[in-house]
Amino acid sequence: MTSPDPLLDAFDTVTAEVFDAIAVVLERCDDHTVNAVPDAPGVNSVFALVTHIDGMIGYWGGSFAAGEAIPRDRDAEFRARGTVEQARELLLRARTRLPGWAAAARTDGIRGRAATGTTRRDTATATPEFVLLHILRELAQHAGHLQICADLVIRGR
Repeated sequence: MTSPDPLLDAFDTVTAEVFDAIAVVLERCDDHTVNAVPDAPGVNSVFALVTHIDGMIGYWGGSFAAGEAIPRDRDAEFRARGTVEQARELLLRARTRLPGWAAAARTDGIRGRAATGTTRRDTATATPEFVLLHILRELAQHAGHLQICADLVIRGR
């Protein structure tokens, strides 16, 4: 059966794979390593990166694309601390909400163009397709960051 929206199907499939990879990293962490920061400038903890992923998806998918009022403190995302279980909950929340928001963007277009919470300056012209690809890029990029971070802090115990 051919999907009515192959882009959305591909987006859902690939983001699910990235969420699975992040979940595997969380399985390797304990409450110490999920908050540990490797000794390298500008590197964040696994927990901070999961918090940022949830915030990024909440902004781009929920606030910007779907027009929902989801508060975001982007700077605080990178200072966040918590448990592995809390990180799993954040990941599950992001994973659960994203497909509906992505589908809404594809069918309804951008509903919350005035939403705040990003450092990008090109939101006035962002298309739904741009938003999906941007979310995918950010999700994959930060998944790689947290995989490296986890490797460094777990090996450095």
